[in-house]
Amino acid sequence: MSVFAAAREVAWRKMLALDRRTLLAVRRLESEALTGLMQKLTRLGDASTWIVVGLALGTVGGPRFFGLLGLGSGFAVILSQLLKRLCRRERPHLAITGLAALAEIPDAFSFPSGHTAAAFAAATALAGEGTGLAVLVTALALGIALSRIYLGAHYPLDVLAGAGLGISTGLAARLLVASFPLLRFVGSATLASWG
Repeated sequence: MSVFAAAREVAWRKMLALDRRTLLAVRRLESEALTGLMQKLTRLGDASTWIVVGLALGTVGGPRFFGLLGLGSGFAVILSQLLKRLCRRERPHLAITGLAALAEIPDAFSFPSGHTAAAFAAATALAGEGTGLAVLVTALALGIALSRIYLGAHYPLDVLAGAGLGISTGLAARLLVASFPLLRFVGSATLASWG
């Protein structure tokens, strides 16, 4: 192994150790009230919530909102699921002895966080729409991201990667909808197919 590869391996192990310590530090905050709040926040990140939000926004704001939300979140979910199967990082409750997940875990893989990716995609896609909605959705995205760590569903790096992925797909949705107005309807079809 080269010196560079060995140094990279050491740095990676240190980063993963910090990731684990951060998760465990967050879990030390556990309380019944906080667990209840975090479980509610994480449920707001479920696909069914984004469908309802998309339908409501589409009804009020028209097909542009359907397109932005459907394309941004749809791309985020698809890409996060592909990356999970490629990276195959175990969920914290499977990798850390004695750590119990405080919410239902949808699959065995942790990296990146799909809930966080979808939430940040929605927040980014809706940013700048002049409704003030972006602030609310961004606050919700941050809450969902924190809930995924607190509940033991994800490590902090999973959540950071999910946020980065979501921001990227949200920006892509904004560019696509601006460049190709017909994609507004593709976004609404994507949103409807989740149901």
